[in-house]
Amino acid sequence: MRSVDIGILRACEIKFDLIGDFSSNIGISSAKNAVSIENGKLFYNGIYCNELVFSPCNDEAAFTLHDVVIGVNFHWQRKESQTFKGELRFIVEDGEVRAINRIDVEEYLVSVISSEMSANSSLEFLKAHAIVSRSWLYAQILRKNRVKQGVLGWENEEEIVRWYAREDHTLFDLCADDHCQRYQGITRAQNPNVERAVKETAGLVLKYGGEVCDARFSKCCGGVTELFSSCWEDENPDYLQAFRDCENGASLPDLTTEEGARMWIESEPPAYCFTNDKKVLSQILNGYDRETNDFYRWRVVYTQEELSAIVAERSGFDFGLIKELVPLQRGASGRITRLSVVGSKATRVVGKELEIRRWLSKSHLYSSAFVVDNIVRNGKTYFAIKGAGWGHGVGLCQVGAAVMGENGASYVEILNHYYPGAEIKCL
Repeated sequence: MRSVDIGILRACEIKFDLIGDFSSNIGISSAKNAVSIENGKLFYNGIYCNELVFSPCNDEAAFTLHDVVIGVNFHWQRKESQTFKGELRFIVEDGEVRAINRIDVEEYLVSVISSEMSANSSLEFLKAHAIVSRSWLYAQILRKNRVKQGVLGWENEEEIVRWYAREDHTLFDLCADDHCQRYQGITRAQNPNVERAVKETAGLVLKYGGEVCDARFSKCCGGVTELFSSCWEDENPDYLQAFRDCENGASLPDLTTEEGARMWIESEPPAYCFTNDKKVLSQILNGYDRETNDFYRWRVVYTQEELSAIVAERSGFDFGLIKELVPLQRGASGRITRLSVVGSKATRVVGKELEIRRWLSKSHLYSSAFVVDNIVRNGKTYFAIKGAGWGHGVGLCQVGAAVMGENGASYVEILNHYYPGAEIKCL
């Protein structure tokens, strides 16, 4: 079974604890719980080295990394101490220490499923997500040498279009945060249902046309799934379609127009992910995810000065006072893919979906499916942003899929719903 390298933490100094028996490539036992950079090399226990590796001597061995940042740049960002199984490796990356965990794919998936949502979800939903996460993992590894890396897009004096490739990790396969898939070791992977879901779907992936599906997923689609090209490269796999996320086969409204998008976002049409059942939500969302109470429909209000300061900081451009936010192009779910930011000093167009969300929030807006109202009250200008969904909306909607599982749908039915035309195959 293949192993994967997960980049977990990068810092000037990393504190860690070894639990159980480990062997080290520098031939000494652990006498100090920190590794740092000195003279461009790793410094540990008085020894300089280019790489430091701790290999577990038995299945019970584990290690704890301290001050691991999770939710990087999102509104729930925080630090945790997290415990992991497998091999621990330290290398130098951009003048800092990088901690990398090498672990078996199936063990990795047990943690991912527990980290991405509460492990108390229905077994069928957990099985579906295990197949989705396994498919996404292998698709990224297979794509890595075929696509460009890092931040992609273009920029000129009038327009900035960016999207972010998950293939930009060159020293390891994946990172441990939301940029790839949440991976928090065995810290939360303690539910037998998750282990059962991974074991009973071992080796199963989604395939289309003989290739492993790039099975994207987000927290909440907002009632309509989005096309791949709205968020990343200008391509649209047949198994990632835009459709109403509900059981009655309702037709897809035209949300690419401003009138259609506003009617949709300002209403609450039925959808799998439209639920206020706290019992269900507590089963499918981790504690810090539940800090976001409204995600199917949400609202953020800025003063003109607040919005102008945020846009200047996040974009790196001085727009002066923001006067208007004008949607120029919307995707199938109503998510804005090109937005004109009009200021007293400058005007620029920004895209795609994630870059728009980055510009308009100190962390990220929940999604780019929003409409804006300019409100003047007592001589002061406000921007009221009303939106739908949480995340890019492509592929599986985690909240919607979890509700399907709670309602009795099988993992096959869930996957057929979110990835039409894809087949479940053994890798």
